[in-house]
Amino acid sequence: MIKTVLSARSGPTLALKTILLIAAIFTLSACDTLGGKKTPPPQVTPPPKVEVTPPPATQPTGYTRDPSRFYTPAYMAGERPIRVALLLPFNSPRDNVRTLSNALYNAAQLALFEFDTPTILLMPEPTGGTATGARAAAKEALDAGADLILGPLFAEEVSAVAPLARQVNVPVVAFSSDSSVGGEGVHLLSFPLSEDVERIVDYAMLQGMTRFAALYPYGTYGDRVRAAFQQAVSARAGEVVASAGYPASPEGMYDPAQRLAAAYGGGNYQAVLLPEGGSELKSLAPLLPYYDIDPREVKFLGTGLWDDPSLAREPPLNGAWFPAPPPESHDQFLIRYRRAYGETPPRIASLGYDAVSLAIALSTLPEGERFTREALTNADGFAGVDGIFRFNPDGSTDRGLAILEIRPTGAVVIDPAPSSFQPPVF
Repeated sequence: MIKTVLSARSGPTLALKTILLIAAIFTLSACDTLGGKKTPPPQVTPPPKVEVTPPPATQPTGYTRDPSRFYTPAYMAGERPIRVALLLPFNSPRDNVRTLSNALYNAAQLALFEFDTPTILLMPEPTGGTATGARAAAKEALDAGADLILGPLFAEEVSAVAPLARQVNVPVVAFSSDSSVGGEGVHLLSFPLSEDVERIVDYAMLQGMTRFAALYPYGTYGDRVRAAFQQAVSARAGEVVASAGYPASPEGMYDPAQRLAAAYGGGNYQAVLLPEGGSELKSLAPLLPYYDIDPREVKFLGTGLWDDPSLAREPPLNGAWFPAPPPESHDQFLIRYRRAYGETPPRIASLGYDAVSLAIALSTLPEGERFTREALTNADGFAGVDGIFRFNPDGSTDRGLAILEIRPTGAVVIDPAPSSFQPPVF
């Protein structure tokens, strides 16, 4: 049975209730502040680690649900709760995964309390971070009557959950960024790599850049970036004239950086893509000026992994560009999160907030229309703390991204994110 269940009535009400407007477009906007003297929502301990029975080796067919077994807490007796399952690896053996899961959970609670929707029942389930655990968690949530599944986090978990949810026509809004697991009832509320790459290439080419270079990390991520970058540049009649791969070790980055610098030849390309972030980027970026690639002449380009305030302290990245969600709404979310929980969450914790906000917005539709394919793939999309987004029928996701420039005082927006998916009218 569900170990922990939350609803908007299981704790104190926060902020002003946000009015959800659902017409041609569903708009989700969070309250700017918690305001007043009301107590912020407490941090609830995530569900404890549980032992689950491994599922059969093959996916059972003909799975059905018994409505008489659907879970309704005593305080909602006589009502028709809208059950929203939240599948996350709270009980992962990895510390960083547990930390991220707790932050996503806290953000989800924050949305639940701020929007104050008493009909929503949030049902968290631990997945363990594995396909077996995710499938068991999904089965428990579906047996309890879940109308919508939020999560899981990893691609292999999503692949395990999707077939079971599909059998009972329950959609999945997952947090994986692997586009291969989207579609057929699975919608990916993440930051697609292809969107990052296309946005930064678009902007660079509008500034007159047509010849590019790139340094890719070895591995699956690097392969995905390489394919996306080649496709985006060639589709816009540009050219990737030089590229090299590199290993994770700082020492292994020297030779690829030197080879890329030798290919520059005094002006052979105008911009170079460095798609990694964190410590890898901080090791790689200084090597390019060291080998005479002047960042004042060659524009350094990044991905959403550059959405990191600490990069402002890296001189080689001064003036570099990267795509990211519009920062204003996310900054307000961080203020409210810190006020509620006393700490700064990981960057993608906001996905938990937007996922619950999405569920709340759709919950205002008539019962038979709430979480349908038509509602979830509304062409006008949705707006959350990370800007506008929409789910496409083929499983892909569109996001409205801004372009930011790194400066010593921090990143600033130099090209705003769109406010609508409708084409501009001239």
